[in-house]
Amino acid sequence: MFNDAEDQLEDLGPLKVLRVQGDPDAPTIVLFHGYGASAFDLYPIHDVLTTEQKFNWVFPHGHLSIPLMPGYNGRAWFPIDMAALEEAIRKNDFRNFADRDPEGLDIARHASILMLESLGVPWNQLILGGFSQGAMLSTDLVLRNEQNPKGLMILSGTLLNETLWTDLAPKKSNLRFLQSHGEMDPILGYANAKKLEKLFRNAGLLGEFVSFPGGHEIPNVVIQAMSRYLNQLS
Repeated sequence: MFNDAEDQLEDLGPLKVLRVQGDPDAPTIVLFHGYGASAFDLYPIHDVLTTEQKFNWVFPHGHLSIPLMPGYNGRAWFPIDMAALEEAIRKNDFRNFADRDPEGLDIARHASILMLESLGVPWNQLILGGFSQGAMLSTDLVLRNEQNPKGLMILSGTLLNETLWTDLAPKKSNLRFLQSHGEMDPILGYANAKKLEKLFRNAGLLGEFVSFPGGHEIPNVVIQAMSRYLNQLS
């Protein structure tokens, strides 16, 4: 819904991104937005966190254009069957992605890897994260990469490809993560978020799970947790 502001984006590899320059010696945080949003959706977060370091920020812009309403498009990382999702919400039957990769995730992953390579920041100075399908993408990128990033923030994400992730997670046993999820999330169920946390903890990862009495959102308690987490990584 930010079609008129896309001239503020810059090319980074095959993707467009919104960037915020901080301390050149500080880590870089890369936050992937959710379905139907844009690089501008998570951008305000950088201005409301209370952190000791002035981090560098990269907000990637999804490569897929998604019609939202006449004259307005959002962006996405991979397609969603909206009819099936609406039916699941109506029946209170949360969709389970845990047995597979969503169609199109491989394309998003490849584009994101090229973007990160173009960024040129050492992997151990990257903090990856995202919201909703952006959280799924960032988690998948971290687990599949041979190196550990400095951190991982999973905001209202979920478990994908459980067999593969269970196999990969022990290789990330020193990774410190932050995960948040609404207890009444009508889009990505709370139970699968807790399954992802359990998978991580069983693999030896260290982290914090922040639950809140809400839905598919980033409330202030999560903003506070992000500030706390980033200060711990400093």
